[in-house]
Amino acid sequence: MQAASVIRWPQPITEYIGFIGSLLPAGAIGFRYVVMRGAIARGAGASADATRRRVYSDTARRAAMIGLIGVAVAIALMLYQLPGLAARRHTTVADLVTHTAAVELQGGFLLLALIGFALALRGTNAGWPLATVGFLAALLRNGLLGEWKDLANPIHVLSAGLWIGTLFVMLAAGISVVLRNEVAREERGAIVSDMVYSFSPLALAAAAVLVVFGVIIAWEHLHVLSNLWSTPYGIALIVKLCFVAMVFALGAWNWRRQKPTLGTEPAALALRRSATSEVLVAALVLAATAVLLSIPAPRVKKPAAVPSAVPTALPAISP
Repeated sequence: MQAASVIRWPQPITEYIGFIGSLLPAGAIGFRYVVMRGAIARGAGASADATRRRVYSDTARRAAMIGLIGVAVAIALMLYQLPGLAARRHTTVADLVTHTAAVELQGGFLLLALIGFALALRGTNAGWPLATVGFLAALLRNGLLGEWKDLANPIHVLSAGLWIGTLFVMLAAGISVVLRNEVAREERGAIVSDMVYSFSPLALAAAAVLVVFGVIIAWEHLHVLSNLWSTPYGIALIVKLCFVAMVFALGAWNWRRQKPTLGTEPAALALRRSATSEVLVAALVLAATAVLLSIPAPRVKKPAAVPSAVPTALPAISP
């Protein structure tokens, strides 16, 4: 007789898709408001201002496209999950959408984010603020409902998006576009350098928040330290932490060794290769996290009741 799997399929797949729907928009927003803004400020005295403006316009549109794809994925996943959620709550999808505040907020703000990224893709100035408000409100909707204790996971995901998501967008929409731009051939190395130096403070801050909330979430699920090596959940967490350590090591290598060499096109190409490795390992972290979330967390062991002739608490008063 085959043993039952501790992994609840297809939950790892839907969790991974959910990560994509969160990290891509977060990365696009981080790239637009931190990386691009910092790079523009650092290159304000450059002689080829018109060339840089054209390059940054192209990268902004590419970033908006990535954010748009991410939000579309999040909306598609939400629509896919609605029937199952309605069945578990013994209601219909229509009633769930119209009478559940969290679902209403998530759907409405994701639609706002979709419109915002679509406008940003067309070059409309109002697009990025709309996309930012819509995405952040959808992700942190529990806070809008006063459910502060449920914000740890969304903040953890947001910090991952602002670090790894922004790194991915910087590679796909920033560095790749710059290195292929023939008009900016003489400025390629300098533009990439400005982007990376603008990204570093965001990466360090987001990584710190990621670690803090990761520890909080892990402890809430483990309850006792021994569950880390004595339960399937704990072993899966150890595997995830190994991949996380690899991402941190690659990030530290890029920050300490690759970043100081920037300024030329060969250095930009070298950093793109090493940063791509960082993103690929981060994809393994997401896969490990998706599996981890599909494994039941260890239960709290309640102490055995001790018989006593004297009641230890007053009985509840029924209304």
